[in-house]
Amino acid sequence: QVQLVESGGGSVQTGGSLKLSCATSGYVFSAYCMSWFRQSPGKERERVATIGTGSSGATNYADFVKGRFTISRDNANNILILQMNSLTPEDTAVYYCAAPQVRGSCPTLQSAYWGQGTQVTVSS
Repeated sequence: QVQLVESGGGSVQTGGSLKLSCATSGYVFSAYCMSWFRQSPGKERERVATIGTGSSGATNYADFVKGRFTISRDNANNILILQMNSLTPEDTAVYYCAAPQVRGSCPTLQSAYWGQGTQVTVSS
């Protein structure tokens, strides 16, 4: 059974940083593409960043976080990480870790296993 547990959220001021972690279990973490998504009140959930398989998987970012956020993975400990720098109030959201339901694919809004989310709040 796939389990994803996010942690590391909190409240920071504009320009601050947070590091999110997602502890995973129930599958071969290193063999799966992984993503972070986020959802703000009244908005649809949106993809933030994706990382491919392997110890240095290819990364892909949404335009609104490029240059500020870094996704990485610790395959030895089955942990997905999102380092968030230069945060702004627009980054306020619940952040979700996502794993694909189909091996060989990446998580999508329509097909993913989800964690419970962790709240990130950025004040001005």
